[in-house]
Amino acid sequence: MSSGFDEREEGFETQFKLEQEQKFRATARRNKMLGHWAAEKMGLPADEVEAYVVDVVKSDFEETGDDDVFRKVKGDLDAKGVGVPDQELREMMNTLMDKAAREIHDQG
Repeated sequence: MSSGFDEREEGFETQFKLEQEQKFRATARRNKMLGHWAAEKMGLPADEVEAYVVDVVKSDFEETGDDDVFRKVKGDLDAKGVGVPDQELREMMNTLMDKAAREIHDQG
């Protein structure tokens, strides 16, 4: 026999899984948008943009958090001589994360 507590616990677990999935999807979407933004800043040719975006998305699997993505994009921008201050890059990452989260939420 299932108790109300067990049902509530299952509900919380289901909600947690959904939130984690949405966060993962939003982060991946943010990283794609960030890759496009950085590619444009660096003036990459159109035929290199998608490969670069994939590289940015993959960079997120190096460690927990956003520092791996930040280092990847910042390093690439610096290597191309594109002067983007750290704060501007972090603000762009936050702005794009908010946008990606809204898009994921709106998709239901």
